[in-house]
Amino acid sequence: MLDFSSLLLAAALSGTCLSVTMFAIWFTAPRASFVLTVACGILVLVAHVILFWQYTRDPDPVLCQTALALLSLGFLIICLSAMQYLGVSDYGRAVVPTLCAMAVCAAVTFLGLDGIGFVITYATVTVLLSAIGAMFWINGSHDRRILLVVSFLSGTCAVSFALCGMVLLGKGQWTLGAAPDNWAERLNSVVAVACMTGLGALTLSLHHLQAQIELKAETMTDPLTRLMNRRGLTSLYGERAFGPFMAIVMFDLDHFKRTNDVYGHPVGDQVLCRFAAVINKYARTGVDAFRLGGEEFVIVMSRMTEERAYDLASRIGVAFGTEVVPTPLGPLRSTVSGGIGFGGADGRSLDDVLAEADAALYAAKRAGRNCVVSRKGMGKAEPVEPALRSA
Repeated sequence: MLDFSSLLLAAALSGTCLSVTMFAIWFTAPRASFVLTVACGILVLVAHVILFWQYTRDPDPVLCQTALALLSLGFLIICLSAMQYLGVSDYGRAVVPTLCAMAVCAAVTFLGLDGIGFVITYATVTVLLSAIGAMFWINGSHDRRILLVVSFLSGTCAVSFALCGMVLLGKGQWTLGAAPDNWAERLNSVVAVACMTGLGALTLSLHHLQAQIELKAETMTDPLTRLMNRRGLTSLYGERAFGPFMAIVMFDLDHFKRTNDVYGHPVGDQVLCRFAAVINKYARTGVDAFRLGGEEFVIVMSRMTEERAYDLASRIGVAFGTEVVPTPLGPLRSTVSGGIGFGGADGRSLDDVLAEADAALYAAKRAGRNCVVSRKGMGKAEPVEPALRSA
């Protein structure tokens, strides 16, 4: 049977291995900043364990205060890494209460009430671990099975620290003069090693999962306009049946080749980005935008009647016509043509609706450009004011 000192040394060894692994991962993938934060947090906890082990051999009040402060600080950093990973930016909600608890703990320990200091620290760690589990469960958008395990491990570790504090409270041990040594402390040493090892392994899994998500997002994103590309369109809607309240608008910038020839490709890129910005301005829930390539764009609209879809497409065309791009040859305005294809009650495929939108787009081109044409020939958008320099 391992004694208490052996359990502490096992925890320090396990934490050191985890920390080294995390640092190695971060060096190979510096963008994964949350991994670096986890590594720092675990390293602080290793320092706590070493000092606490020394405190069990030499009960010095300064060692006690330092070890308790490092325990709270280590779990605070790990909590911040969870917030970092989940995109929760309000760090003050974790930092301020923890620092206040650390200050109170230091004060009561300095006064000789080290038992109360341990209780305060255990309560702080319990809250931090509970917050980590709750944040992953509430804010996580990945595989729920992984998030459930993270929440379970955090919760289990939190319970073990809570038990340590409850034992001290139950015995009324306000002044210890030495490291607490009871069944809860021994149980906590085993549980903490197991849970932190498990959380470390899950951090690696979450890092791998995040890397996959980022890679997938990159492959589905147009690097110039930051809209989704054709692959994104196929991924989101390739297997979807388009019902009667779904529509696709295909846009094509008018005379774009001439824009590139006369003003140069950098100006052409600006025009493309301006049109993407106009689309994003009118985007809302149920409206997804894509750049298929060149000067071709598509928006997919859900929960839209034919009239509303036509109205939205027309407003995008009119708004783009008012955009002015400064060039060495003078201000440039461009126009866009659009064609709309609609879903059906029997559920049409993406290819069918795209083909209909494409046919409507060609009808808009034949009608003189700078307009939107729908399947039912609902008319065309009002043209914008004459361009200062038309593309």
